[in-house]
Amino acid sequence: MDIRLDGKVALVTGGSRGIGEEIAREFLASGAKGVVITGRKQPGLDEAADRISGGDRLLCFAGNAGDPEHAASAVRETIGAFGSCDILVNNAATNPVAGNISEMDLGAVDKTWAVNQRGPLLFTRQAWAQWMQSHGGAIVNLASVGGLVPGPIMGAYNVSKGALIFMTRQLAYELAPAVRVNAVAPGIVKTRFSRVLWETDQNGAAGLHPLNRLGEVEDVASAVLFLASDASSWITGVTIPVDGGMTNARPGIG
Repeated sequence: MDIRLDGKVALVTGGSRGIGEEIAREFLASGAKGVVITGRKQPGLDEAADRISGGDRLLCFAGNAGDPEHAASAVRETIGAFGSCDILVNNAATNPVAGNISEMDLGAVDKTWAVNQRGPLLFTRQAWAQWMQSHGGAIVNLASVGGLVPGPIMGAYNVSKGALIFMTRQLAYELAPAVRVNAVAPGIVKTRFSRVLWETDQNGAAGLHPLNRLGEVEDVASAVLFLASDASSWITGVTIPVDGGMTNARPGIG
């Protein structure tokens, strides 16, 4: 299937590396008119832009994903630069402290939830108000298998992703029929962000997945591209596990 985004404009949060960077690259390769990537620090965004090589179809916008003004400005800049905001990918996430939520410092919990739960809502509200309510669009949220089944180490992160999965369903209900809202739930993907889960034992981490390998950023980006495109025009409110079979095979992770 040749999935195209010709004429579409996308805003991808957390696009300075890893999955977000690859999503931006896939969108541009699929004909997107323009892509804006956000991230916390401008140097990291500039480095990503060099790697992506999107030319004048790619713009960077630095800021904190949990900041309401950043969300408003990022959407405004996207529309100003490319004339629309047809696709929003809520990819930005954080996990400042590993551990059980029953024991974790509450400041770390608050930070995790502010970025992972509140951030996508902020960006969605702005995309809706500034463009999608009148023109339609597609929103894809990056959740996690940790939001589908409980597991060790990532307590606050898992809960935030569980909330994001339900918020995907709620927003799909509220924003229909103008906007489709879906999510993907990756398993363990070989990125710097997730290295605590795989770096010390790659074979063991791979073995948690029935397909017996770690995910690659391309695996996730392809699913996001599908959900963002017209190829999924009758799909909304769903979360697709992109996890090598992990959630199908195991009652918990770890």
